[in-house]
Amino acid sequence: MKLPRAPQFDSTLALRSQGYELILNTCRELNSDVYEGRLLLQKTIFMMGEDAARLFYDNDKFKRRGAMPRRVQKTLTGVGGVQGLDDEAHSHRKHMFVQQLLAPEKIEALVRIFHDELAATASTWPHTSCLVLFPELQLILCRAVCRWAQVPLGDIEAKQRSYDLAAMIEGGGRVGPEHWKGRFARKRSEQWAAHLVHAVRSGTLTVATGSALYAVAMHRDLGDKLLPEKIAAVELLNILRPTVAIARFMVFAALALHEHPEHKHAIHDDESLRMFVQEVRRFYPFFPQLAARVRSDFQWKGYRFPQGRRVILDLYGTNHDDRLWEMPEAFHPQRFSQHENQPYAFIPQGGGDVSIHHRCPGESITIALMQVFLRFMTQEISYNVPKQDLSISLKKIPTLPASSFVIEKVRLASSTRA
Repeated sequence: MKLPRAPQFDSTLALRSQGYELILNTCRELNSDVYEGRLLLQKTIFMMGEDAARLFYDNDKFKRRGAMPRRVQKTLTGVGGVQGLDDEAHSHRKHMFVQQLLAPEKIEALVRIFHDELAATASTWPHTSCLVLFPELQLILCRAVCRWAQVPLGDIEAKQRSYDLAAMIEGGGRVGPEHWKGRFARKRSEQWAAHLVHAVRSGTLTVATGSALYAVAMHRDLGDKLLPEKIAAVELLNILRPTVAIARFMVFAALALHEHPEHKHAIHDDESLRMFVQEVRRFYPFFPQLAARVRSDFQWKGYRFPQGRRVILDLYGTNHDDRLWEMPEAFHPQRFSQHENQPYAFIPQGGGDVSIHHRCPGESITIALMQVFLRFMTQEISYNVPKQDLSISLKKIPTLPASSFVIEKVRLASSTRA
């Protein structure tokens, strides 16, 4: 059978006009979980849903090399990083990330550092008339992850690094000045990270052997050779940048607290807090899609997937699929009392098994840091939310509340002041 066709010749302009909802809307219009179209004039297969996600993470059918558009590599992910590897090379490189990110003691250490940085910065908030939360959290997360990774970072430099890491995230889904800002930020950041790698290897910078910086700098490929400094720099940024990106989820969590105050009491209960965090990650828009390429011809549900064809999996649409989620447009944390272990239905940071697939290895860190943030915002400070534009445009990728979430009249709890 021929794949259903997108209504437009090329979906690039439609992606800009519909944003996160493009694939979801088109699948509903065509009454199909899969369809064919073009993106940036290149033939592309688009798909969404649990079955599509399960297919997408079949390593025998898909590869990642050459799948990500170049403009995204030049801003968001970098060239030569783990996201573009396959098979044994991917497993070997990813093992380094799993060791550095998923060990319980590593997560606990980052959690402690983040809380320290958050509390220290928040001590100044009562003296600020209005605080824009998003850039503040990006800076706090940048300082925390660099301290944790043993990346040296002065106060003045922290602002530049935070700005550049944020610009890379913003630039991947933008055109014009925002995109080029992301490209320049990527270039500056890779030069900085490569200098750090060189300093560790040459002995001019001493860091602990268990640190993330040391692990990246001294990682050897399958041929037992150190990674080229440029590639090692990309991988160091693949630890720092995604951590700064968690600021977006944190702002959405603060927005959820504001718009759904009936759940605020639940933050004091660990299980309710976990469900609240997971619903924030499902409900609010984060990274919209992922890309792969077909390894060799195969058929799925009667449709032909030709070798080399780019395939896009819709993360946002799958997390809002009304066949998987009852009332998906309602914010309902209690749904996660039953929906926890669904690796192909709940995919805010990718799907599948983190140890063998391209699921984000930092997902556990995202959850842990969001929990710390929510406890802090509900137990260690109080604040007012002034009138502002909290609308979220799904046409903008990546998106945020229009105001980036402003708070005022911050008061510290007595335990925080002590």
